[in-house]
Amino acid sequence: MIHEVDEGLRLLLVEAGLQESGVDLVFEAPTKDWAARRNAPTVSVFLHGIREDATRRRTGTAEEHDEEGTVVGWRTPPRWFELTYLVTAWTNRPQDEHRLLSEVLRCLVRSSALPARTLTGSLAELGLTVEIEAAGSGADRQSTADVWSALGGELKAAIDLRVWAPLEGERTSAGPPVTEGLVVRAAPAQDGEGAEPGRRLRYDGASDPGEQGFAAERERQLPPGRRRRGSAAR
Repeated sequence: MIHEVDEGLRLLLVEAGLQESGVDLVFEAPTKDWAARRNAPTVSVFLHGIREDATRRRTGTAEEHDEEGTVVGWRTPPRWFELTYLVTAWTNRPQDEHRLLSEVLRCLVRSSALPARTLTGSLAELGLTVEIEAAGSGADRQSTADVWSALGGELKAAIDLRVWAPLEGERTSAGPPVTEGLVVRAAPAQDGEGAEPGRRLRYDGASDPGEQGFAAERERQLPPGRRRRGSAAR
């Protein structure tokens, strides 16, 4: 799922015309060594945080059917995860970096979700909305200064980007449907010796149980010499 979110963000930024203007789009960590090797205007979309959104967790399973309506398996609900990216622009001049970062920000804030045309793989199959939020507020997030400190680089202007994406649930396959009746065998002993050939029950010509089915009350025959409770003796 993570690589599919990366691809969705890449397609979104490509549609904005970044690569047509000669800008490289990468998903590498903007470390000091990486910055020294850079030789072209670059936009870095660095993933540095992954955590589950527990408020969206669901339980249970859902049936999966084939074209004929037969159950072929069960799947657990998807689990949602919040992916946090650090988006930065790299050029030889701060003014150019800010201009490039403005174009990226304009592209990211146009929509609150990744367009369906940018979704691939399991994200496209699930058909769920992949929400995005650029430069939003949130006191519970990791500090940008802490991220730069971990990368070993100097603090610079960056866009904090969050994406909420579903991870496809686990699937359990169903066995083939039962097409044969129950086989009943009778044996005179518990060890099965002398068992007669089995008889397959096909339920042909079964009687109609009525509107209430087999839950309806039925008259029970008593053994000879017994009477019902509450009835007068003869």
